[in-house]
Amino acid sequence: MFNIVRDIPSDEQRIALEALCRRRKVDALVWKRARAFLLLDAGEDAGTVCRILDIGPTVLTEWRLAFAGAGLSFFGLKDYSQRQGHLSVVQEQAVRAHFTAQPARNADEVCAYVLAECDQNYSTSGAAKLMRRLGFAYKKPQLLPAQADEAKQAAFIAKYEALMNGLAADEMVVFSDAVHPEHQSRPAHGWFPKGQKTALKATSGRKRLNIQGALDLETFQFTFVEGEKINAQTTRQMLEKLERNNQTKTAIHVFVDNARYHHAKILQPWLDSPERRVKLHFLPAYAPHLNPIERLWGVMHKWVTHNRHYATFNQFTEAIFDFFRKTLPEKWPEFRDTVTDNFRVISLKEYKVI
Repeated sequence: MFNIVRDIPSDEQRIALEALCRRRKVDALVWKRARAFLLLDAGEDAGTVCRILDIGPTVLTEWRLAFAGAGLSFFGLKDYSQRQGHLSVVQEQAVRAHFTAQPARNADEVCAYVLAECDQNYSTSGAAKLMRRLGFAYKKPQLLPAQADEAKQAAFIAKYEALMNGLAADEMVVFSDAVHPEHQSRPAHGWFPKGQKTALKATSGRKRLNIQGALDLETFQFTFVEGEKINAQTTRQMLEKLERNNQTKTAIHVFVDNARYHHAKILQPWLDSPERRVKLHFLPAYAPHLNPIERLWGVMHKWVTHNRHYATFNQFTEAIFDFFRKTLPEKWPEFRDTVTDNFRVISLKEYKVI
């Protein structure tokens, strides 16, 4: 077998060839040539490369000689700078290190940094391409509770699983919370005709609904009350409604957060009554991710308020109630993969906190 020089391609050439192989549309022969040199550079012997790419040893020798004389133009790449921008490998490494330590909020910040540190002028789109090539993605960080206790989260999940495993046929479990949808138009991402200016009418005023509800994840039965504000009185009304609507249940386990009205003294005599079938279970503090009904509120907004304009508050109210009274019971199989009790412990240790 013939000898292959191991000191090619160079770092810059390697990056260009890797980019060529990632193209969606590239000539098959050009792709095969680029892959051959990348495999050799990765340490594969010539015989293995020939078997992988189904080429003969003389072909590989010809390619190597052509590459030695023509460089990247052998693959149809006129020069590396046109493919990779105007930064050297060392400069790109510095840009990657900088924005790994100090995330850029937008492409303009990338442009400013590259101009200041590398004396190179990038457009906004060019900066975005540069960041993607360096392994970055434009996304929002996940918002996590700053004071969530991992041990308490784990203890709650264990307690919940024990309850569910021992739940009798005449018992039920619901998750409860309050939501306050405001009569405001909510712009959201969507697919619109390219080149068409798209707008959403804004809504004046700050009226909002105050709803306290309870969701059964088994049946998606949703029990709710509405009030001028959410307090101990609306909590009792909702719990009473739960008992009225579920006469055959001997125990109704209700998971709630630590809002003050759930601990109100005026509520305790009613909860302590001997005939009471409702039993409250409290979520750990700062752990809204352990309450599946929070996910239902998100589904409700996507379904009812995103990219929707309601001229009057009455129209808005009707749409919200229609979701809970009609859409939810009719389409709950579509929502159940989103609104689940697939709980996990959230730890800030798993994330890079900025």
